[in-house]
Amino acid sequence: MPDWKTYHAQASARGALALELFVTVSSPAPGGPPVPDILPDQLAYQRLLEQGGQLFLAGPMSDETGSRIDGAGMVIYRAASLEDARALADADPMHARGARRYTLRRWMVNEGAFNLGVGLSTGRVALA
Repeated sequence: MPDWKTYHAQASARGALALELFVTVSSPAPGGPPVPDILPDQLAYQRLLEQGGQLFLAGPMSDETGSRIDGAGMVIYRAASLEDARALADADPMHARGARRYTLRRWMVNEGAFNLGVGLSTGRVALA
């Protein structure tokens, strides 16, 4: 398997989107402060990143059965580099205060679609 830069160039050359994003998957840290205590600060931080264009998607994940929330969460960042993405993740109040730990990976988006509906008279926006 080629290195990341080589694969990125190959994907781009074959017409794939080759959009590089950065994904954190986090989980509660054993012995850390309670997640609910820090949640308001984390949501405020994420709103700032969203307004600045650095937050792509974020939210909780289910357990493997799909029926329960087990504390795992995912955040996808837009950043210029892995180091910049790590700085964003480190500054997240959940990580900075030790309530959650995370892994960070590059993610290359090559394929997919989403639909956006905008109701002009209602002001309603729907993403599917």
